[in-house]
Amino acid sequence: MASQERPAFDDIFMELAQNLARRSHCIKAQVGAVLTKDTRIISIGYNGPPSGTHNCDEEFPETGCPRDSKGSCSLALHAEQNAILYAVKNGANLEGTTLYVTLSPCIACARVIYTMKIKRVIFLDSYAAYKGIGIDEGVEFLRKFGVQVERHHSAVIAQ
Repeated sequence: MASQERPAFDDIFMELAQNLARRSHCIKAQVGAVLTKDTRIISIGYNGPPSGTHNCDEEFPETGCPRDSKGSCSLALHAEQNAILYAVKNGANLEGTTLYVTLSPCIACARVIYTMKIKRVIFLDSYAAYKGIGIDEGVEFLRKFGVQVERHHSAVIAQ
């Protein structure tokens, strides 16, 4: 039997974040997140309104949910927020963890990530590019205050 390269955990967790993003009911952007410590998953999340409220794709199928003054969803929690809140709700210590997210953190999420002492953030796509703004404020904030932030580049796995 031919040996296959074993996938890196960064690739496994980012692939899971991409799959979780598909669970989002948002019609504008689907974002997934995986929170890990060492090689273990602590929590997962995807963007959307708080559980038990409504689903944007069902209630607002044409336009999406109402927008706030900055043009963002006024009803949803971000994927990072959902993963962090669920972990904390269940008593997890997030110090030293790694967060994998399909869209780089906005500035508000970056402040929460820093406060929770998450040490590393791996992201797939740029929030700034998605929003059409000049810089990834969240990424810059995290790096300024010592959080390791990297853009994920998937390794090609031999078949």
